[in-house]
Amino acid sequence: METTRDLFVALARRYAFADLGALTPSPQIAEACEFGQRLLSLDAEDFAVDNKAVPAGLRRQARACHMPQTPREQPRGALESLRPAYELLLEVIAIRWHRRELSPMIAAVHIAGEYLPLLAYEPQVGHAGDPARWPEGLSAPGSRFGVIGDRECDHTKSEQSATNRTLRVAGEPPEGWRAYFDRQHSQVAGALAVCVATCRNPCTAMDWIAPEPRADLQVRARTALAFADTPLVRLRHAAPVGHGFGVPSPEEVLEAWERSRAALDKNPVGAAATKDDGFPLPGLPSLFAAVADAPIAPATLLEGVSRHIVALIER
Repeated sequence: METTRDLFVALARRYAFADLGALTPSPQIAEACEFGQRLLSLDAEDFAVDNKAVPAGLRRQARACHMPQTPREQPRGALESLRPAYELLLEVIAIRWHRRELSPMIAAVHIAGEYLPLLAYEPQVGHAGDPARWPEGLSAPGSRFGVIGDRECDHTKSEQSATNRTLRVAGEPPEGWRAYFDRQHSQVAGALAVCVATCRNPCTAMDWIAPEPRADLQVRARTALAFADTPLVRLRHAAPVGHGFGVPSPEEVLEAWERSRAALDKNPVGAAATKDDGFPLPGLPSLFAAVADAPIAPATLLEGVSRHIVALIER
């Protein structure tokens, strides 16, 4: 490196926002780095923070991935559609891979697996699992969705508790709303997939979906459940002493993904994982797009932040 400026440019281009933010004497660059680091860390609670050091277009993209912090907050961000959030997840996964930060990369894959059923449901419900807008059909006569203690329901006790809460959490204060998203929303995602894809005692909870689109959703939701149980996602839980130990090597990640692709290749939706789409984990964007039944590609949000910071440095 010839100059400090060269070093700062190199850090920005490597998405090393935390390091650059700590080193720069410029408050504007530090603020832009804080914005980028939130995105890289997937801190979705704070994506909507108004950061004047970042262009409005980048802020709008970030807000589309933001998780509302109150029941009535507008716009609805990631509760309106999860597609921008999954595009950001793909961008983060690729960056972490190239930086060989495999533990946070697998954590991002794990997050994607938890909420993938909601991506599958989005075409049917018209949103991304917003508890303020669940269809009335979930609670139709004869439905066991959200009924605690019903032994005929295939949901676990924790899923029954989560589904019961999701039907009423929109009427809770902001503290209860945030606690629900911290602890239970991902369980609702899995429970919805069980309802349409694997339930052994179907009730009326899914009758609001016509037979043909329900059959299509069944395949996409079953694939979402299968992804959450693949060797790649299980790497998140493979450490003998708990999370944060036994970080896998790149070779182990690729080997786990190849086994995952083979396991998913059971139907046309899962077969999308076998495509070579140029991603570091080949086929992952294609799989997400097939589950969503909509185009999904890696975002360029972090790339845009990097370019903006480089422009600030080179002024």
